[in-house]
Amino acid sequence: MVMLISALFSCKSDLETEPIEQQTLDQVFNSKDSAGVNAERFLIDIYARLPRTYNRVGDDYLDAATDDAISSNTGNTSVQQLAMGTYTSDNYLDNQWGNWYAGIRQVNIFVNNIDNVPLKGKLPNGVTFREVWKSEARFLRALYYFELVKRHGGVPLLGDQVFQLNDNVELKRSTFEACIDYIVTECDAIKDKLRTNPFDLNFIERPTKGAALALKSRVLLYAASPLYNESNIDPANPLTGYVSFSAQRWEKAAQAAEELINLGQFELLSDFKGVFITQANRERIFSRQGGNNTNVEGNNGPVGYSVSINNGRTSPTQELVNAFGMANGLPIDDPASGYQQNDPYANRDPRFYATIFFNGAQWLGRPVQTFEGGADKPGGTKQQTRTGYYARKFMGNFENLMRYDNVNHDFVLFRYAEVLLNYAEARNEFLSAPDGSVYQYVEAIRQRAGLNPYQLAAGLTKVQMREIIQNERRKELAFEEHRFYDVRRWKLAETLFDRQVNGMVIYQTGTGTIYQQTPVLQMNFEKRMYLAPIPFSEVIKNRNMVQNPGW
Repeated sequence: MVMLISALFSCKSDLETEPIEQQTLDQVFNSKDSAGVNAERFLIDIYARLPRTYNRVGDDYLDAATDDAISSNTGNTSVQQLAMGTYTSDNYLDNQWGNWYAGIRQVNIFVNNIDNVPLKGKLPNGVTFREVWKSEARFLRALYYFELVKRHGGVPLLGDQVFQLNDNVELKRSTFEACIDYIVTECDAIKDKLRTNPFDLNFIERPTKGAALALKSRVLLYAASPLYNESNIDPANPLTGYVSFSAQRWEKAAQAAEELINLGQFELLSDFKGVFITQANRERIFSRQGGNNTNVEGNNGPVGYSVSINNGRTSPTQELVNAFGMANGLPIDDPASGYQQNDPYANRDPRFYATIFFNGAQWLGRPVQTFEGGADKPGGTKQQTRTGYYARKFMGNFENLMRYDNVNHDFVLFRYAEVLLNYAEARNEFLSAPDGSVYQYVEAIRQRAGLNPYQLAAGLTKVQMREIIQNERRKELAFEEHRFYDVRRWKLAETLFDRQVNGMVIYQTGTGTIYQQTPVLQMNFEKRMYLAPIPFSEVIKNRNMVQNPGW
C-alpha cells in the first residue's frame, strides 16, 4: 500500500478523527465503504486550497498593489513591493505555485482512486455521487490551473498522472493555448455532472454547473484579451500567449458567458452590499466559506473607534474615488454631472458609499473623521489612512450601531455581475460597434447600482463602450482581485501601473473644509511584470522549465 505524502495535506477537515495524511490509499478509498467517508474527507482537503481574498497578501488586499489602493502600513509591505516592482523570481510576493500544484496532485490521486469506492446514491438528474465527487475534484483542478496560468502564462499540464518520488518530473511548460484548451475542455466535460442547486445551504461550497460555466467564461475572456491575443507576440515564445490575433476568441468568450446567463438561475441582488454578507443569495455563483466573524471590519475599519479595535489596513486612492461618477451616471469631469469640488462626496454613484469610507461617512454611530487631526487620522505613529480614505466594501451594516456583530464573510469567487460584464466586454470587442445586448448588460449593472438615469448614450463607438466597461469593472469589482489582472490582460499596466497615485489631505477649518490632493506612492511597472516569474526554485531544479521573459 502506498502512503500519502504528508507535506501535501497541511489543511485538515474538522471532520477528521485520524489525520488523512497518515492513512494509506487503500484506507482512504476503501472498497467496502459505501458511504465514502474517508474519500470525502480527502476531497474536502482539496477544497481547503481554494483561493482566499480579503487581507490575503501580507495582510493586505491584492488591490493595494494596484492604482486602487495602497497599504496603510508604512513599512515595505508585500503589496507595496508588488506595486513598485521590487521583487525577483526568488521572492515573488504572491507565489502560489507549490500550493496549486499540490492541489492538482491531490485531485489526480482522487480521480485515479475514487472508482474503487462503492459509493451509493444519485442526484435527481441521475448522476451518481461518485461522478459528482469526481467532477467536483476536476473543477477544483481546472480552477487551480487557471490560477497558475493567469499569473505565469503556460505551465506544465499533468493530466491525471500522479508522480512519485523516483519519477522524472523535469516537465516542459505547456503553451498558454494548450492550458486554456485543457481548462475549457474540463469545464465542458463536468458541467452536467455537478450539483444543480447553487443555493442549497447544505452544499454551499460545492460547485454547480453555474460555477463550471463561470470559470469557463473567465478563462476565455482572459484568453481573448490583448495580453494573450495580439499579432505582435513572438511565435518563438508561445508559452505566454497565442501567436496570432483572432476576433473569434472574443466571440467564444461572449458565448461562454451567455451560456451561463441562459441558465436563468442567477440574478443581480438589489442590495449591492448584501451580495457579500448574505449566503446563498442569487448573485453568488461559487464561494469559499469564510465563516461568520468581524475580520474584515477589524482589519480595514477606520482606526478611531474606541468601541472596536480597527487596523485601518487599506487606504483607497483618489484615482479609485474619482472612478466613481455621480448618481446621475455621469463622470465627475462631465460639466453636466453636478460634481462640486468643495463637496466632493455628495450625490455619488451609490457603489461609492458601499466601497469607500470618506470624511463624513457614517459608521458605528458617528461620522468618520479623516481630516487632519480627526479621530480616524490623528497623526503620529499609529497605523492609519495614508490617503484620506478607508475601504468599506464587504462589511456589515454597522452605520448606526455601536458595536460589531458577526457577519458572513465568505470569499465570493464568482458572481453574476462579473459574468454580465464578461459578456459585454467580449461581445463589444467582437463587434464593430456595441449592439443592444452589450447595452443591456452594462445598463443592468448600472441600474442595480442605483444610477438614475442608468441608461448609456446611444451610438457609442466600440472604444467608448470599452472605456465604460473597463470603468464599470473597476467600480463594481473593486477589492475582488480583478483589477490587478484586468489591467495586465488589457495591456494597460505600462500606463496605469507606472505612475504616481494620490490621496486627499483634508483640513477642517472654522470657515469650512479644504481638500488638497497629494501624491502617496510612485508605482513602477516594467514590461516583464505582465507575467509573474516562474519561482526560481522550480527553474533551477528543472532543466526544461523556461523562465518568463525578463526574469
